[in-house]
Amino acid sequence: MSQDAERETKPGNGKRKETVYFGYGSNLWLHQMLDLRCKTATYLGVARLEGYRWIINGRGYANVVEVSSPEEEEVSGEENKYKNVVFGLVYTLRAKDEEELDKNEGVPVAYTKEYLACDFWADPKSPRKPGWVDITKPPTKEKVEMLVYIDRERVDEARPKKEYVYRMNRGIEDAVRLGVPQGYVEEVMRRFIPEEGDEKGEVEKLARRQAGRFEDESGVFVRDG
Repeated sequence: MSQDAERETKPGNGKRKETVYFGYGSNLWLHQMLDLRCKTATYLGVARLEGYRWIINGRGYANVVEVSSPEEEEVSGEENKYKNVVFGLVYTLRAKDEEELDKNEGVPVAYTKEYLACDFWADPKSPRKPGWVDITKPPTKEKVEMLVYIDRERVDEARPKKEYVYRMNRGIEDAVRLGVPQGYVEEVMRRFIPEEGDEKGEVEKLARRQAGRFEDESGVFVRDG
């Protein structure tokens, strides 16, 4: 891992490392990520991962799939500008945050952990009051290595779980507010995530439970701890 992927801090009287994490699925939802799952994590800004496509995979959850050939990387026309890129929100994780996120993500069964180079736009405001960033301007840093949870096995497109639609829509709202392009949402994410799903009653209750303590509906893994 590069020095960009980890940095030393000094909480209390000892040194501790923080991991820079790229969230592209339901962890776009700030409430889920910062209030429920990783309470000592910090929001940093927006990032873009190139050479990957965003999908919902066979488990019913988000995944990024690496572009497999040069032909796939060739994107022509304004309407296809987001075909082979993934936008996400960036956070720093302390060790306890990362351990908890590993459980929620089902490492190493549902996802594995990789460090991939992303373009990064830093949030100009306080981490406690995230602000909008302009991704039409040059990145604050180019090719910063970030932790990405990725499923290299389940790479075929499928439909999302109903409760996941609710969580993704909350994440999309936050992501657009913070600078993720609306065009990316419409061209890429809306292929899988409808704006209005069955988001009331039991579906909403389940989604909010899943936001706090995820239990895999696909049966691929059982959360430990």
